[in-house]
Amino acid sequence: MITVVGAGTGAPLPPDALTGAELVVGGQRHLDAAPVPEGAARVVLGPLAPALNTIGKYVAEQRPVVVLASGDPGFFGIVRVLAERFGAGLLEVRPGVSSVAGAFARLGLTWDDAVVVSAHGRDLRTAVNVCRARPKVAVLTGPGSGPAELGARLEGTGRALVVVSALGDPERERVERVTPAEAAARDWGPAVSVVLCLDETRNEDGPRTVAGPGAGPARWALAEGEFAHRDSMITKFEVRALALARLGPRLGDLVWDVGAGSGSVAVECARLGAAVTAVEKTEDGAGRVRANARAHGVDVSVVHGTAPEALAGLDEPDAVFVGGGGRDLAAVVGVCAERARRTVVVAVAALDRVGPVREALTRAGLSCDGVLLQSSRLAPLPGDVTRLAAGNPVFLLWGDRLPARSEGGVQ
Repeated sequence: MITVVGAGTGAPLPPDALTGAELVVGGQRHLDAAPVPEGAARVVLGPLAPALNTIGKYVAEQRPVVVLASGDPGFFGIVRVLAERFGAGLLEVRPGVSSVAGAFARLGLTWDDAVVVSAHGRDLRTAVNVCRARPKVAVLTGPGSGPAELGARLEGTGRALVVVSALGDPERERVERVTPAEAAARDWGPAVSVVLCLDETRNEDGPRTVAGPGAGPARWALAEGEFAHRDSMITKFEVRALALARLGPRLGDLVWDVGAGSGSVAVECARLGAAVTAVEKTEDGAGRVRANARAHGVDVSVVHGTAPEALAGLDEPDAVFVGGGGRDLAAVVGVCAERARRTVVVAVAALDRVGPVREALTRAGLSCDGVLLQSSRLAPLPGDVTRLAAGNPVFLLWGDRLPARSEGGVQ
């Protein structure tokens, strides 16, 4: 039997937690604080493989093992690894208070509406994108993905960061509220437990039924009338519906909306959970994007500038939507296609621009496909009759990043 005990966030260990243990495994600080039985072997957790091998030897001999972990070991913790290696039926888990629960408790905040994302041993970009998209996020940090690195990537977003260090230690615990710039300027050391990222200008709605990210919008491809726009210069909802399907915006993604116009695509991607950067060359258009984002309760980062030059300093996107036209369209699409991690979707009204756009997508190594969208909407006529009103046809082209193949064609 392997007993997994959550410790280190302020609650004392159960008095019988280590009784009879012949092997105790845990971080150095957990081992130093625990009443390890005399004669029991100790393994300090570092690389997991050696510790798991030692546990395996004791399990094979049916000798009792105790693993000490931080907080709730079933929440982004060691329970997953142990269950995969030894089977869940061999585990007795005694959870403590998770660092996330403890951190929100220190602030007197509920966290059933929070999103929890781990940056421990993972690419920080997902955590950054989630922090940009959601108003209440807890980030589990790690070496190279701590408050300083997170703060550097969130400067200018208006977020507040709450850095909780040495959670549960009566002498060393610290709860510090800082701006991203202040977080980026400090060396936080190894004692950080969790970082909370808060957009205090936005609140989730009312009591929750389902914890975590909201259920998402009940509708998308919203009518043009639900956005402020100029002279009907807006991506029509039929086009937007297919564009959203090809973009696949989701929590953890970053989407660019280049040539955003009214920002209808940007707003819809944000409503579906993605972090979004909208690039718009006109000042009044940039203001319109911001106004539409506010009206729909989402966060869209707006860059007032002309592509492709305005794209140079932006974080790498997962997906890109390119709207509008202009002589530089193929060059803009080419830059987007080089940098997109997954897909680029382009709306084109002029037939003579289809070829250059396809070439730009394929030159960057993306597969290319597309359709001509032509729709007719119901329109009332006098006399209580209805006709069909045809809209202007639009080409929608998309390029998808092909999965990398290993040598010999074996995945």
